[in-house]
Amino acid sequence: MKLANVLGNVAMMLCAAAALPAAAQEGRGDVVYVPTPQIVVDTMLQMAKVGPKDYLIDLGSGDGRIVITAASKYGASGFGVDLDTYLLKLANQNAQKAGVADKVHFVEENLFMTDLSKATVISTYLLPEMNLKLRPKLMALKPGTRIVAHDYHLGEWDPDEQRELSVPEKKVGEPGISYVFSYVVPARVPGKWQSLVNLGGRDMPLEFDLQQDFQEIEGKVEIRDRSVDLRGRIMGERIRMIAGGRSGVARHEFTGQISGGLIKGTLLVGEGASRQQVPWTAKQIQRGELKRPSDEQ
Repeated sequence: MKLANVLGNVAMMLCAAAALPAAAQEGRGDVVYVPTPQIVVDTMLQMAKVGPKDYLIDLGSGDGRIVITAASKYGASGFGVDLDTYLLKLANQNAQKAGVADKVHFVEENLFMTDLSKATVISTYLLPEMNLKLRPKLMALKPGTRIVAHDYHLGEWDPDEQRELSVPEKKVGEPGISYVFSYVVPARVPGKWQSLVNLGGRDMPLEFDLQQDFQEIEGKVEIRDRSVDLRGRIMGERIRMIAGGRSGVARHEFTGQISGGLIKGTLLVGEGASRQQVPWTAKQIQRGELKRPSDEQ
């Protein structure tokens, strides 16, 4: 769903939310509470691949249903944050009733001040301007951290997956429809990298100059004294880049695992029956910056 359409629905959301029961608006939260439909909760947790080893933090947790479902259905642990004292009390009561109070809890805290470092999964149902303000903090999380957002995406950061759900009982935002956006925090690789691969018994040096825009990679690689355009994508700590395949340069496909200043994986050269596969390791020799400095922390 395009951001312009989302923004156009904000006014509808706020007007519809004004009709919510008074109890759902008690406390001192600065955002009117709109509960996430259970079908959306289930889809968010499925898209994030939540499991028993996960620690989920829900930003703007309301009655606690996302964290509680993650614990009761998938064995995860975690907590939710909110500024509404009534909803925090209700969420902790709901956790007790569900028998997961030993796994989850809910705290009164400004979500922009919350320590997210323990999270393997983050969930949100926040308005667009809040998501954009939060985005640098999310981008700074450990690579591989999963993020799921209901209805409102993270701006120019394209989701790795998105779904549209039919939710007839939903009356706010876009009535009858919910959108779920899923992201994986990418490792940071902008800068210069060097490697040496052995092809046909000969050592071949490679030098990469990479630019990064969220999970998208572009740049150049020096192959046999030729500068070749390169494009790729990062999923958490996994990277895949492709160069060549035209202009007389064989197709080079690099895949690997990023760890600190090293990438270890494989290089596929050529196509079809003549394709060669060799081990590939690259070392970062100069760090660069993300294309969007506002997302640096």
